[in-house]
Amino acid sequence: MLSLPHCLTARVVSTMLLLPEWSPPCCHCLTASVPECSPPCSHCQSGLHHALTASLPHCQSESTGGFEVTTSRESRHMKPGVKCEDWTHDQLFHLITHPAASMPIISNANHDFSTYSISSDDSSLDRFFTEIPETETVKGVYFQRAQLLRDPEATYVVDHTLQVLINVGGNRYTFPWSTFEQFPHSRLGRLRHCTTPEEIARLCDDYDETRREYFFDRNPTAFRVILNFLAAGKLRLLRELCAVSLHDELAYWGVDPGHMERCCRRRLITRVDEVAERERKEEEWRQKRMMLKKSTTEVEKGYRLIGKLREVVENPQSGLAGKLFACLSVIMVLVTVISLCISTMPDLRDEETRGECSQKCRSMFVVESICVAWFTLEFVLRFVNAQSKLAFARGPLNVIDAIAILPFYVSLVIDVRDESQEEVVVETGRGYLDKLSLILRLLRALRILYVMRLARHSLGLQTLGMTMQRSMREFGLLLLFVCVAVTLFSPLVHLAESELAPFAATHPQHSFSSIPASYWWAIISMTTVGYGDMVPRSIPGQIVALTSILSGILIMAFPATSIFHTFSRSYQELKQEYERLWKEERGEEIAAESEQSWSKVHQAEAQVIFYTTSS
Repeated sequence: MLSLPHCLTARVVSTMLLLPEWSPPCCHCLTASVPECSPPCSHCQSGLHHALTASLPHCQSESTGGFEVTTSRESRHMKPGVKCEDWTHDQLFHLITHPAASMPIISNANHDFSTYSISSDDSSLDRFFTEIPETETVKGVYFQRAQLLRDPEATYVVDHTLQVLINVGGNRYTFPWSTFEQFPHSRLGRLRHCTTPEEIARLCDDYDETRREYFFDRNPTAFRVILNFLAAGKLRLLRELCAVSLHDELAYWGVDPGHMERCCRRRLITRVDEVAERERKEEEWRQKRMMLKKSTTEVEKGYRLIGKLREVVENPQSGLAGKLFACLSVIMVLVTVISLCISTMPDLRDEETRGECSQKCRSMFVVESICVAWFTLEFVLRFVNAQSKLAFARGPLNVIDAIAILPFYVSLVIDVRDESQEEVVVETGRGYLDKLSLILRLLRALRILYVMRLARHSLGLQTLGMTMQRSMREFGLLLLFVCVAVTLFSPLVHLAESELAPFAATHPQHSFSSIPASYWWAIISMTTVGYGDMVPRSIPGQIVALTSILSGILIMAFPATSIFHTFSRSYQELKQEYERLWKEERGEEIAAESEQSWSKVHQAEAQVIFYTTSS
């Protein structure tokens, strides 16, 4: 109900009476248009519309007591002629709030309302203005009104013997107690059998005895997953939910992760293991830094030097030395790739084939030797500083480094043996030498694997590797789809080109001579590459080709969305990890600088105190 103060009531009457060409509404109009007071006014104890009824002229049957409005130009009586259906509540409210805008403009004259005077032969108007007291607005009325909008007791009427009311993170859930019968060891299952406030306090964060509402300050999104499991028996890992957070929530609510679906459980375990491994490495790194700061003896200084060396090699963000080491490693990789490309030039290959070695060949060998020596030194430093040699040997990047470095030393050994057994080579012919040359070229081609070393210093390459590792299932499905489609379309195109084509009998040596020969065409067509070396010429073959191309587009698009989301999520995780490590290192540097500055201040204060006391 709308409650109008008495000051606004007086404003309604005065505004209506001051209008030059306007007749006041009858009492019935105001009764129908104005809601009752809430609570009733003190004057009439019956509501605002009764107060207005007692102070205004009545309908035409009682119109003898009208008001006389006198102006400086003319005198007239305001006739009550407004019907009830001509007034609405919105018009009256607009009149109350905008009295000047509600006054009609008669012709183009500017009326001077200050010259109007109001006179009445009825004393009810004077009584209306004098006897209604002015009241102040009660403070907090909007708060009280908001509290009355929703009655908690009426909104949540729960039979607490059969149902339970739970508030998790601000969200209320009502469900029967029988939901927990199959899971008596869960937190909610144990909560059902609690009888004392102490037992309830051990299982929930708060408890409202009046409403019998249990409060839990937990993640509501994760609780919806757990509630779905308790109600329907399905426990799944949502993509928008953090796997580690869900693992913690499962432990809190007493739900075994073994109930989770197979694919979701594997993803949850993988993610939890990754986070645990990262936390373990971070903890080791922090302990190493603390040990380096605390070491003072000569033996500890040696360990401190090894630790600093390990930090420079493993962590480019450790400081200026680590950044210089990483930049030098990247430069060596680029030089190795450029030298490998130059070594394949025709003039250098001709010299190598003839067994000659010019100045260019010697320069290329020197550059390659320097780069390999640097990579060997880096590999040895990583191996020596590794905490676990077995874990180092199983690292993918370390295996790639070993495969890229070993061919250089193997080629040196083969060259030395080749020179020492030159007479044997002359007797056995050039076949042995050709085989050795082929092996050397193959081994030297493995130097291209040095490019993978850039993954140690590139966030994008690390994201790519993590995406491939996490999306093995999607890549497996993609490979399965492609194999099935190739197996399907290769026989069809072979049949269309070999049996149904009119030129098959006259051209037996066409491209689609067998089904294995058609595999290449099917793969190229499905990946929309289309080299053009094998082209179907018959109408059935072209129909098969069109079908294979459309199928390839759809097959390639199926896992693309999932792989893209995995790549985006992995990139954000690595980026946040780098930013966090950078902030920690920056914070430690700032703390060290502040500690040094405070030590200098303390030394200065000690000197001042010493000089003061001595003087």
